Amino acid sequence: MNNEMLGIILAGGQGTRLGKLTKGTAKPAVPFGGRYRIIDFTLSNCANSGVDSVGVITQYQPLELNAHIGNGASWGLDNLHGGVTVLQPYSSSEGEKFFEGTAHAIYQNIEYIDQQNPKYLLVLSGDHIYKMDYDAMLSYHKAKKASLTVGVIPVSKEEAKRFGMMNTDETDRIIEFEEKPEHPKSDKASMGIYIFNWPTLRDYLMKSYATDKSLEDFGKNVIPSYLAHNESVYAYAFKGYWRDVGTIQSLWQANMEFLSPHNRLNIGDQNWRIYSKAEVLPPMFLTETSQVNNSMIVDSCYVAGEVDHSILSQRVSVGMGSRVVDSMVMPGATIGKNVVIDHALIGEEAVIGDDAIVQGSADEIAVVGYNEVVGVEKP
Repeated sequence: MNNEMLGIILAGGQGTRLGKLTKGTAKPAVPFGGRYRIIDFTLSNCANSGVDSVGVITQYQPLELNAHIGNGASWGLDNLHGGVTVLQPYSSSEGEKFFEGTAHAIYQNIEYIDQQNPKYLLVLSGDHIYKMDYDAMLSYHKAKKASLTVGVIPVSKEEAKRFGMMNTDETDRIIEFEEKPEHPKSDKASMGIYIFNWPTLRDYLMKSYATDKSLEDFGKNVIPSYLAHNESVYAYAFKGYWRDVGTIQSLWQANMEFLSPHNRLNIGDQNWRIYSKAEVLPPMFLTETSQVNNSMIVDSCYVAGEVDHSILSQRVSVGMGSRVVDSMVMPGATIGKNVVIDHALIGEEAVIGDDAIVQGSADEIAVVGYNEVVGVEKP
C-alpha cells in the first residue's frame, strides 16, 4: 500500500472531438475494447501500482461515470484506508460553474487533497489507453529529488504539433516547454501524467488564486512557472503502448489495434490485469448463418450475420444477412437485417434498421451516436 502518494484522475472532459459518442456521457466513460470503458485503464494502473487512494474529478455528464466506478470495488480500490472518491462537479456561491483548466480543477479540490495529506500528488487523465507502473515513476521522482516529474513518450515531428513538448538536458531535467510547436526541438511529448511534491504545488496554487489566478493549466501555466522559478522538473520516459483516444480516428484506431495479436498492450497479462465493472450476462449466441473472422464478441451478443475484424460489446445483436467490418459496436446496439457497417463506431443503445448502410473509410470513420436511430421509419 502506498499511502504517501494520492492519485487524482481528471475525468471531467466533455469530449467534444468524439462528437455524438459523448452526447450523453463523459469521455472517460465511453466504451472501449468490448468489455471496458476508457477510465478502466487508468484506474487499473492505480490498483496495480499500489496507489490505493484515488480521487476522480468529474464535471460533464458524470452520472454514467459515477455509476460505473461506484465504490471502486471492481478495481480493488474499496479498502478501509483509501479507495476511490468521486469528486462531484464544482459550483460556488460566486457563480463559478466549470473548471478553467487542469490546475484549476486541482485547486478547487484542495480541501479533499489536504484531508488525505499526501507527500506526493499523482495527476492523471481519464481518457488514455495504456498500462504504466506509477510506483516506478515515483521511485524515479525521488531519485532525481524532483519537484515535478512529467511522463513523456517519443513522438514523430508531425505528431509533435498536437502535444506539449519537453526539451531536456543530458540528465533528463526539463529546461524548456513548447506548446504544440511547428518545429520541435525534441521528441519528448507530455503524456499528461504528473507527480508533484504536493506542498510545493499547493503553495503555487494558493498564491496564484489569491492574486492573478494565472495558473489554470499544468501544461500552459504551471510547468512554465516551475521552470521560470528554477524548480527541479524532470522527464520520465515511457516506452510502452499509449494512446490518447480523444478523437474519433484515434478511438477507432486503438480499438482496431486491440484486435491485433501483436498489440503491445497485452491485455491478457495476468500480472497487470485491466479491471472493469462486471455484469452477469448470458453467453453469446451464434446462429447457423453467422460468420466470425478475427473479431472479438463478448457475452450476451446475438449474431446471425457476418462479423469481420470488429469488436461487438455486450448485448449487441446483428441480424441475418448483415455484415460488420472493421468496426467497433458499443453495448446494447441493435443491428437489423441486411445491414452494412464498415469502418464505423456504433454508439451505445443505437438502433440500425434493416437494409441500412453505415459506410466509412480508414481516413473518415462513420459514427452512429449514443441512442441514435438510423434507417428506421418513424410511425
